[in-house]
Amino acid sequence: MAGSAAAPASGPSTPRRLNVNVGVLGHIDSGKTALARALSTTSSTAAFDRAPQSRARGITLDLGFSCLRTSLPPHLGPGPGELQLTLVDCPGHASLIRTIIGGAQIIDLMMLVIDVTKGMQTQSAECLVIGQIACQKMVVVLNKIDLLPEGKRQAAIEKMTKKMQKTLENTKFQGCPIIAVAAKPGGPEAPETVNPIGVSELIEVLKSQAYLPTRDPTGSFLMAIDHCFSIKGQGTVMTGTVLSGSVSLGDNVEIPALKVTKKVKSMQMFHTPVTYAMQGDRVGVCVTQFDPKLLERGLICTPESLQTIHAAVISLKKIQYFRGALQTKAKFHITVGHETVMGRVMFFSPAPADFSKEPWETAFDFEKEYLYQEEYLSKGSNSSEENKENDQSGEGQLPRQQWALLEFEKPVTCPKLCLVIGSKLDTDIHANTCRLAFHGVLLQGMEDKNYIETFLPKLKVYKLKHKQGQVERVLDDYNVIGRSLFKKETNIQIFVGLKVKLSTGEDGIIEGGFGQSGKFKIRIP
Repeated sequence: MAGSAAAPASGPSTPRRLNVNVGVLGHIDSGKTALARALSTTSSTAAFDRAPQSRARGITLDLGFSCLRTSLPPHLGPGPGELQLTLVDCPGHASLIRTIIGGAQIIDLMMLVIDVTKGMQTQSAECLVIGQIACQKMVVVLNKIDLLPEGKRQAAIEKMTKKMQKTLENTKFQGCPIIAVAAKPGGPEAPETVNPIGVSELIEVLKSQAYLPTRDPTGSFLMAIDHCFSIKGQGTVMTGTVLSGSVSLGDNVEIPALKVTKKVKSMQMFHTPVTYAMQGDRVGVCVTQFDPKLLERGLICTPESLQTIHAAVISLKKIQYFRGALQTKAKFHITVGHETVMGRVMFFSPAPADFSKEPWETAFDFEKEYLYQEEYLSKGSNSSEENKENDQSGEGQLPRQQWALLEFEKPVTCPKLCLVIGSKLDTDIHANTCRLAFHGVLLQGMEDKNYIETFLPKLKVYKLKHKQGQVERVLDDYNVIGRSLFKKETNIQIFVGLKVKLSTGEDGIIEGGFGQSGKFKIRIP
């Protein structure tokens, strides 16, 4: 089964069903939900703004799921089969970006919905950023073409298409399909009988873009739950998407937030009973004796496979659209796994000699020494004086990899090596600015509450200090006496073992004080 997204629904004779998760992202009011509704044939329990507060406010507050079933296109393999496009309707409302980031990790293909009368807006840009971090393929949907006067419609669509192509030029989605539709001509008040424009063409484009996502049933089971409810006489159903591994009937699963383990009693995929589900599948998992009110959304997993951490070392990159510096000691909203908490950052880089070393994406080396940075080093960073002092590597050379120590205000539960996104969600929602600041990979979590005493001493992050002294006299071939580096009252013991460089090119090590006047002894190995 590895490499295929189709899980056997009920035995070998069932025709193949391939599931591809399509994220529907875009600015608030761009018509995402109307589009998902126009596309779907089967909706799941979590579809179409089921929450009363969503319906009242007319905006999507949660990830909505629905699905569109169509014939399997020829490029996805021979024989009869069905392509299931699970539409993940992500909220566009800015304060709900946490939800989107949670959902981004399960999206194979993204639809970026743009209001054709407005073009790119702040949140559309943020959705584009999230797509670049978490997604491989994209289709741009220019919605609401019914609002353009018919005589000028074609010209307006062409103009907006060119504009979007330009915007995408420097992203990984360069050259992606752009298609114009009206999901709900006449707007939300129009009668249900009005047919959408361009939606069948969009379905053909989605089919042509669908691909076999690499699905891996091995490893620990992890599932993101987005909806939890009870069915009388059956138990409690948790619906969600399998992020990694697989699950079978009778397996034990842990609800880590509650430290509870339950047995899987039955499972369904879009109203069809199944005995097995794997990475990428949307599934409802039924357990008994569990109150659904305890878990509206969250994670379930193989027992004891998640870590709860108080701090972490991450490898990271700045998001190019974020204006402003990333400064050490600053606080960011950190989204990790399915949680968003406040965290403080400290940036550090390799020693200058290692700036051009190949990045190491899956582990962190505690044996190496690192250089403290006042801020993340990027092309435009106004490197502080201290950083200039640190930068012995020649002006303007940037390290290929940088790290940060994150310290969380409250512990978070997450898988190892998961995606981390730092943002400034308290920025004014109406300010035309990207609030996503950096993204990275969690390399090492610190589970010990007292990590400051037990763990941080292992992290060797240094500041460079430049001081100059003179050689007073040479004792022999290997030892010299120096002066003018320390004041008379300095405790030289704390500098023992530090390296010094002689103007003649040799490296030396401070061995200790010499006499009472601040002189010191250097050994040249």
